[in-house]
Amino acid sequence: MSPNPFIHEKAIVELGAHVGSATRVWAFAHILTGAKIGEDCNLCDHIFVENDVIVGNRVTIKCGVYLWNGVRLEDDVFVGPCVAFTNDRLPRSKRYPNGFLKTLVRQGASIGANATILPGLVIGDWAMIAAGSVVTHDVPAYGLVAGNPARLRGWVCQCGNRLNSNSGVEMHCKCGRNYQQIQERELQPLA
Repeated sequence: MSPNPFIHEKAIVELGAHVGSATRVWAFAHILTGAKIGEDCNLCDHIFVENDVIVGNRVTIKCGVYLWNGVRLEDDVFVGPCVAFTNDRLPRSKRYPNGFLKTLVRQGASIGANATILPGLVIGDWAMIAAGSVVTHDVPAYGLVAGNPARLRGWVCQCGNRLNSNSGVEMHCKCGRNYQQIQERELQPLA
């Protein structure tokens, strides 16, 4: 049987929020009623999670991150300190839209410290966003993006290392995994 979640005595988890087994919620985190947090996650200090947020399993969210309505983090995602998610492209005080744009961070993606993610985007599987980047467009699977605005700078392996290309089409990682670029912005693992 999996252990219960750990909720720090100075964290607030509202009645009705779901926090999965073996997940750790640290001090000064606040999770609202409708939020769904998976198993074996680590939610560090000073995190806020709104109602319409879904966090997968084995996700790490470092200090100072706010997950607004519409954010979806799949399994094994890493969110660095002070990453800023947004959910409204036309924000105005006292104007409440009928719904918020959905932002999807796919399995294994990593977002570096202080990056800003605009609403309604998809961050692909195992993508890597460099610290301080401002992401204004979708990021392809295994893509490495950096800058303001963030641009595709290369490709990364599932293990996190930058991929090397000898032929321009096939890419190899020192961990032993191999990939093939099939379009300008699309990479796939080789069996």
